[in-house]
Amino acid sequence: MRAGSLDGNIVPFPPSRVPQQVGFERAELQRILDLYGRMVAAGEWRDYAMNFTRDFASFSAFRRTADFPQMRLEKRPELRQRQGIWALFGEQGQVLKRGHELAGVLAPLERRLLKVVSG
Repeated sequence: MRAGSLDGNIVPFPPSRVPQQVGFERAELQRILDLYGRMVAAGEWRDYAMNFTRDFASFSAFRRTADFPQMRLEKRPELRQRQGIWALFGEQGQVLKRGHELAGVLAPLERRLLKVVSG
């Protein structure tokens, strides 16, 4: 048996640091769920879904469970050096906002929430 192998399989050293899936950090998820809770309280949303893949993580919010998502937020780390890691999509799949900071990408939803509460 050669050094660096286990049962004939070569093990890379150092081990690869490629994540198996993209996820939300605790602070990011807290910010997203805070907005979701306020939209539920305003009567705008009733359900949500999260999806985690090797390339992206997404959070979708629904007015009703059986509907298409009213909005979808995606985190794509491979776009970090280009248009930004975050993207906000509307009901028809149109890109509403892209950016490097979560707060800036969520701004259109925050403004809509202010209109719902005050109007």
